[in-house]
Amino acid sequence: MQTSMTIPQMAVTVGVVVLATVSTRFLPYLLFPEGRKVPKFILYLGKVLGPAVFGLLVVYCLRNVSFVSGNHGVPEILASATVIALYLWKRNMILPMAGGTAVYMLLVQAVFR
Repeated sequence: MQTSMTIPQMAVTVGVVVLATVSTRFLPYLLFPEGRKVPKFILYLGKVLGPAVFGLLVVYCLRNVSFVSGNHGVPEILASATVIALYLWKRNMILPMAGGTAVYMLLVQAVFR
């Protein structure tokens, strides 16, 4: 059984998505206008959330890897090494995630079929 949304339901869905997107973009400027001191807690979150998310991604990506069977986790290890090397090289979060994903996909699609 396939159900589809009516035109009013689609309009409400798009409206909610637009409202959520716009509010998350402009809320920081309303809460912390230029010249107002940013609370220490927010600065702390800005410092620790990036590495925390990166650590969470590592756990999530490696949670089902079997190092004792199959390809013994070789694609995962090589992709993880790529992420580490790219991070140490450029010190940003986006390039290592994109590079590690590209290496992993290349390995599982072309090398370790």
